[in-house]
Amino acid sequence: MLQVCLNGSRGPGDSAVVPMSPESLAESAARAVAAGAGEVRVHPRTPCGRTSLSPRVLAPVLAELRPAVSAVAGAPVPVTTAASAEPEPGRRVERIRSWTVLPDLVSVDWHEPGAEAVVAALLERGVGVEAALWSGTDGPERFASSPPAPGVRRVLVRVTAAGSDGDPEAAARALLSTLAVQPGRPAPAHGLPVPPHGPPVQVHGPPAPPHGLPVQVHSAPAPPHGLPVQVHGLPVLLHGEEDGAWPVLRLARRLGAGARIGLEDTLLLPDGTPARSNAELVTAALAYGRTGF
Repeated sequence: MLQVCLNGSRGPGDSAVVPMSPESLAESAARAVAAGAGEVRVHPRTPCGRTSLSPRVLAPVLAELRPAVSAVAGAPVPVTTAASAEPEPGRRVERIRSWTVLPDLVSVDWHEPGAEAVVAALLERGVGVEAALWSGTDGPERFASSPPAPGVRRVLVRVTAAGSDGDPEAAARALLSTLAVQPGRPAPAHGLPVPPHGPPVQVHGPPAPPHGLPVQVHSAPAPPHGLPVQVHGLPVLLHGEEDGAWPVLRLARRLGAGARIGLEDTLLLPDGTPARSNAELVTAALAYGRTGF
């Protein structure tokens, strides 16, 4: 599965091709899906460009994006609850409870204060949760002993520029080695199936133990062909950013994990030239290293 991340915290000051409005996000998403993306991640933005969790901002974005990605049956549209959108954890929870249109999947940065309260609010509303575990943070350790961890649908492993120590692939392997990583069952062709209603379910693997998740330390093996890497029985999406975006994408392909690319993670193609669109990055990702993905 290849996810396209449309914008992140970037804006026109970073590149004129970064989509901002609901309409431009929908157009960018449609072209990225046509290029081969199986999932679309978005940071909803206010008219002045600020990332927001407000229902008045989120609802129009989802209304525009869902028809745009309908070419991929069942493709979820994940959003984020990062502190950059609402720094105060209690306010983030209030925003989630006020949503009038629910996203398919929400990424929660486990190292941020209030992450467990945010997860609880999402689960109460029947929204699927993705656990975002960043390099260079205590997120993986927190997740391993977190009571709501067994309720998440997927683990996002993010190798940050600050947490890569100049070698993003080595940083990714080190981060995976601190987690319970093992080959899993074949994943769906276009990401995770996300039911419109009802509580999230654990995808793959046996139920987690009641008192947190044990961390198993070992190297990240290359699974048999076609089998995705898992963390604690959950599917993994592995990605890097900036100079690490392409090396980590290559590693994700080798390990059989989900991967992502887009203007949120990098503005450059593998050869260093500026990308003209998210679709161009998706096309390059699918061709990167070998034919197909």
